[in-house]
Parts: sequence; C-alpha cells; structure tokens
Amino acid sequence: LVAIEPDVYLDRGAVRFRVSEAYAQRIAAAGGEPLILAPGATDIARLTSMVHAFVFTGGDDPRTEPFGEPTDPRVTPIHTLRQQFAVGALEHLRDHAPSTPVLGVCLGMQLMALVAGGTIAQHMPESHPDTHANHWDHDHEIVPEPGVDLASGISHSRHRQCITDPGTLRVLARAPDGVIEAIDDPTRPHYVGVQWHPERSDHPALGQTLFDRLVQAARDQMRRSSESCTPSVR
Repeated sequence: LVAIEPDVYLDRGAVRFRVSEAYAQRIAAAGGEPLILAPGATDIARLTSMVHAFVFTGGDDPRTEPFGEPTDPRVTPIHTLRQQFAVGALEHLRDHAPSTPVLGVCLGMQLMALVAGGTIAQHMPESHPDTHANHWDHDHEIVPEPGVDLASGISHSRHRQCITDPGTLRVLARAPDGVIEAIDDPTRPHYVGVQWHPERSDHPALGQTLFDRLVQAARDQMRRSSESCTPSVR
C-alpha cells in the first residue's frame, strides 16, 4: 500500500486535491496499491502504521520561513495545508518510522532536503544565470556521483528552484552544471529524492525503475517485520 501525497489548491474559494494519474499507474506497474491521501483530514501517525511506502509528489514552491529563510517574493508558494502535511509526514517518518520507504519527486525532494537541515536556491535565474533555462522544460543529462547505484541518462526538467545543500542527506546525482538532481539517506533502507519526474519519464532506469525499487523496498520491509514478529521454535 503506497501513499501518494497530492497537490492542494484553491478553486473558487474551495480547497481541492489533485494528483497525476501517472503516479498511480507507475506504482501499480511495480506491483503496489496506490492510495491518494487527504491532507488535513489524515492522521499522520495512524497513517504511517497502515501504509508500506510514501511518494511525495511534485508541485510549486515551498515557503521557507519555517526553515530560517524568508520566502522569495518571486516564487509560487504551495498551499499552506500541503506544506504542513508534507513536512509533518516527513518529520514523523524520520523520527518514528525511518524504515518506511520514501520517494520524493521534484518539490518532494526539495522538502526532504529542507527537513534534513538543507537549503534551496529559490530563484534559479538569479542563482544559476547561465544555465537555469536548461532546467525549465528542457532535457538534460543526469550524472550519478561515483559509486552510487543510479543510472545516467536524459531527463526532462521543469523546476524554478534547486537544492544547494542537502543537509544530512547524500547527493546521488547532478546535472552537468552541478545542480543536485538526486539525494538519499544511506542510513535508511530506502529514502530517495529526485529532481526530475520519474512518473512521466520514458527512460526506464530514471522512471519505472524508481517505483519498482520503492515497492520492492516496501516488500522487503514487510518481510523483515513479519520475521521479527514470528516467535522462534525451540
């Protein structure tokens, strides 16, 4: 059972949720059962005891005041309900369920870094004046760091912000201009964030494979939990 965190937005004064069907399709193709969450109406502690993995999806820009920096007035901030829920879930998983597999996509990856004590560049035309256009509706190469288990390939980027410091997390890959493209926590069984959108990637290793690994990690964790609960026979 893989929980999907949806976007939250206002439509004529009403709060609504939305998520791309592609996330559910990728999870199902990996053998998982997708479950779309309801931010604000979901008890995080109870939820983490019920589901086996999480996907934190893409979206607009985080508000950075909770992380010690003023929000740049040029950003498009996400709904406060979404940020409260996502950050609360990430913090709860870190503190109480670190073995639960997590995949963060684009905004999801950036929130993972912020929760880990990292920082982001809020306006890439300013922080990366020569190459920011390569990351907005353009293809570019993903270059894995030496020794990590991640394939190289071409991804399609569409982001206005980027991680400048992953905090306690590890950098897995970068773009040719040095922008961080993937992160993880090597102390946890499966805690991975990517800047591109694997749910709509045609590159198998940078797309479906990431969901396959998430669901497999959930299966492995379920098996370990089952074995630890089985009394030994003497």
